[in-house]
Amino acid sequence: MPIPLNHIQRPAVKMRKRDRLRAERIVAAGGPMPNLRERAVMLAEKLGEVRTRDLTEVGIPRCYLTRMCEEGLLIKVGYGRYRAVPRRAA
Repeated sequence: MPIPLNHIQRPAVKMRKRDRLRAERIVAAGGPMPNLRERAVMLAEKLGEVRTRDLTEVGIPRCYLTRMCEEGLLIKVGYGRYRAVPRRAA
């Protein structure tokens, strides 16, 4: 007769109270907030073409734009103008 494994419980992972409360707040808010790179790409996809001013108004520093172009997340169209790289179908 096989032993059912349903009754075996894993020991609870010890977590600090502040970490547990933070995790609960993140879940209650609908998940983690997108980082600056994700926010910049989402804005560029939404608007089509964004200006440096549009991104800095949202709180994305200008120094990120050069890095994102080097990483292939944005394409520099002209002076102060950027577009999101078109996503390829998988």
